[in-house]
Amino acid sequence: MKREIIRVEPLSTYLERSLILKITVSRLGDAGASLGPHLDNELSSHLGYINDKLEGRNYLIGDELTAADIQLSFFGELASARTGIASYPNIGAWVNRFQARPPYKAALERGGAHSFA
Repeated sequence: MKREIIRVEPLSTYLERSLILKITVSRLGDAGASLGPHLDNELSSHLGYINDKLEGRNYLIGDELTAADIQLSFFGELASARTGIASYPNIGAWVNRFQARPPYKAALERGGAHSFA
């Protein structure tokens, strides 16, 4: 079996930066409007990369959940909740898959739902 390497740390850093900046700048209204197109392009690039990696597979590195999925799961949920992922159907399916897992549901029952406030 060929092993695939995904460098999660740099990807999570870039994705975090683009998502958080997009959310923060959107709260600035007109003052942040000039940054919008740049942030949209950056976020689109990062989400597109993840969407492409998920093409034809259940999780980032294949059909089994791995640490890569767990590390990036927050960003999939955040993008879904705050920016929309309709253009990234593989990300939407991936988020639905890990949210349907019994351990995920148990964690929400124990710790409560999150709102990305």
